[in-house]
Amino acid sequence: MRKFAAAAVAALLIGAPFSVRADDATGKEDGRVGEPPALAATPDATQPGTREALQSAPALSRDQQLDALFKTLKDAKSDAEATAAENSIAAIWMKSGSDTVDLLMGWTEDAIHEKDYPLALDYLDRVITLKPDYVEGWNTRATVEYLDDDYGASIADIEKTLKIEPRHFGALVGLATILREIGQDKRSLEVFRYVYGIDPHLPHVKQAIDELTAKGADGLDG
Repeated sequence: MRKFAAAAVAALLIGAPFSVRADDATGKEDGRVGEPPALAATPDATQPGTREALQSAPALSRDQQLDALFKTLKDAKSDAEATAAENSIAAIWMKSGSDTVDLLMGWTEDAIHEKDYPLALDYLDRVITLKPDYVEGWNTRATVEYLDDDYGASIADIEKTLKIEPRHFGALVGLATILREIGQDKRSLEVFRYVYGIDPHLPHVKQAIDELTAKGADGLDG
């Protein structure tokens, strides 16, 4: 597994039982992509900064809730506050509104843990067919394709994810990571900087920016 990839791939895995943070990265070789804290099933208003963002949640639409949480995330003064906002955002993204989709996503998790990527992709194909506007269907399929070393398919599904949710920090980190791995350092740096503007608290993103800048990625052509 290359230097940044394990942590970045974990950022693709959004929502319970997946995760957005990967402070303790592990290698792809052992089938694990990080051990971040599990996400709450619903936004956790007890966490710093989240209560304020969601205090009017019953009167807010889904998009309004997300807008409020992204503002909290960008303005967070601590990692704890940022983590709470990230988890609340991920919990909203994970809500499919379909018992069938939720069941398929659970089976997908099991298949990923068993490293049975073809089976996981089969489940995710069904998820996307049933609910083509479900952002985590596309995002999770992009993750599995990455783990299966199919970078082209992964990038295509990341693009689908970002069409539904342009602020999807997990998908953006995944895209930046793939670009870095295939030698597109300038484009990778651009994406890392973009996602840093959305969520300056994601682990390892600032480190990746510093490393690519020191490497001279700013001055590269293309």
